[in-house]
Amino acid sequence: MHVRIGECFAFVTIVPILPLPSDMLLSMSYRSTSRRFATPRGQWLVPCFAAALLVTGCTTHSSVQLTEDAESRQVVFVKTLQVQEADVKKTTTQPATVAAFFRSEIKPMATGYVSEIRVDIGDVVTAGDVLFVIDVPEQRKQIEVLQAKVKRMLAEQERATAGITLADAQVSAAEASLEEARSDMASVEAALAAAEAEYSRTEDLVQRGSLQQRMLDEVTQKRDSQRAARQSVRSSIQSAQANVTVANAQRSAAVADLKVAEAETEIAARELEQLEVLLQYATVTAPIDGVITARNVEPGNQVTRMNESDQPLMVISQMDRVRVHVPVPEVDAAWVNPGDDVTLTFPSYSDQAPIEATVTRQSGELDASTRTMLVEVELENESRMLLPGMFGQALIHLDVKTDSAQLPSRAIRFREDGQAYVYVLRPDQSVAVTTIETGADDGSLIEIISGVPVGTEVIDAHLQRFEDGQTVSVLPTSS
Repeated sequence: MHVRIGECFAFVTIVPILPLPSDMLLSMSYRSTSRRFATPRGQWLVPCFAAALLVTGCTTHSSVQLTEDAESRQVVFVKTLQVQEADVKKTTTQPATVAAFFRSEIKPMATGYVSEIRVDIGDVVTAGDVLFVIDVPEQRKQIEVLQAKVKRMLAEQERATAGITLADAQVSAAEASLEEARSDMASVEAALAAAEAEYSRTEDLVQRGSLQQRMLDEVTQKRDSQRAARQSVRSSIQSAQANVTVANAQRSAAVADLKVAEAETEIAARELEQLEVLLQYATVTAPIDGVITARNVEPGNQVTRMNESDQPLMVISQMDRVRVHVPVPEVDAAWVNPGDDVTLTFPSYSDQAPIEATVTRQSGELDASTRTMLVEVELENESRMLLPGMFGQALIHLDVKTDSAQLPSRAIRFREDGQAYVYVLRPDQSVAVTTIETGADDGSLIEIISGVPVGTEVIDAHLQRFEDGQTVSVLPTSS
């Protein structure tokens, strides 16, 4: 049977008791070892433990209740502060990576075997210093062949020039013959005209009978002779004109031969220059000042002309001045401008003061895969303290936002999921757990975007966690 009295409980066992004979006297003997009651004729166990159990149960539960009541009566004292309104310096903190100011990958432009290596990793080089030499015997032979070809082309060119000179002489001779034939034509024409006049006069006299027919025959023969001479001179003129045309054609051919020879000479010369340039590539020199940061070639290695898929034979990094790359997320990218102040810290130099610098440039677009904008900061690095690839952190100071609610960072709590909240103190001294949205954080003060208005009283830093509705007591502020 279960008996409950108030907040106490006990298990009570009721044992039926048989009536005793009237003539039987109940004699009880106390035994200290067994604590039993006995009768002369038999042993009857009287259950007398219920009361004890009842008392024990009540005593234990009552002590727990008293402890809880005592704890509930303890007052938690807190300090409070108000949400203030002030200017907020908007900043963004992002990872930063050091990169060489210039990084040059050396790939071969000649095919051959590496015969000499003059530098190694860590060596400081200046532009023009020889890095390594490639032996290219095939190119050297090709250069010799082309040099001979150029000489032959030059000889052809000289022959074509001589042909032009000869053609010019032939043209002059033909033109002279033409002029001579034309001069003869004038003389023949004059003689023919005289013969024609004499023939007319003689014929007239013969018809009148003043002269004999024999005289007319002589004049006629003379006239016909002059006509034949004129025809001969005409033929000579035509021949001379033909000779002039041929001579001019030969001159044109000679000029064309000269141009062909000059063109072939030019081609051979350009091929020779190309091979000589390629031969110069066999001696690989440094394109920039810097430090050899990688060497992937050994003496005797066979190398081929530059292939994008091949790794560079050497890498030169310019480190007396470096670039610090900072990827800025989309939410802050629009606020970054050249000239913004930047504070750089590096774990490798945690014991040194942060580096103060300014934004040098920005890419002006977001990377489609990361949704970040590349921001660059240039730093002098004469001591080479900053090494390319070194990781750090950049705090970029952006624009100033005015009239923003703020709270000290110590008064703001964060749940496991990152959600921020504060303990708001109600007028009745009870606690209201209020979720807030935070903004800019300078390490001391945090901007409150939403959740609590300016002037709201919240609990300051405290070791205890409070529940919604819990009553606290506010400590007076010290003067």
